Amino acid sequence: MIRLARVGARKQPHYRIVVIEKDRARNGRSVEVVGTYNPRTNPASVNLKHDRIAYWTGNGAQLSETVGKILTKNPAAAELAPAV
Repeated sequence: MIRLARVGARKQPHYRIVVIEKDRARNGRSVEVVGTYNPRTNPASVNLKHDRIAYWTGNGAQLSETVGKILTKNPAAAELAPAV
């Protein structure tokens, strides 16, 4: 599963987007970190490794609802480039 793991101080959330087994704890040991999300900036800052996300979803990883929304708002640069 690809979901958020909360890091940061109290009342100052910052999230890592991680690949993790579904039954593990929220901040448990992850397989790989594939991005970050900081909702406290204006606009929210998002850094994603689109190639790794595509790899894991191709191997059967499911996106959480929140990560799915983040991905739709921040598509990969290759998808934005015009076809030649």
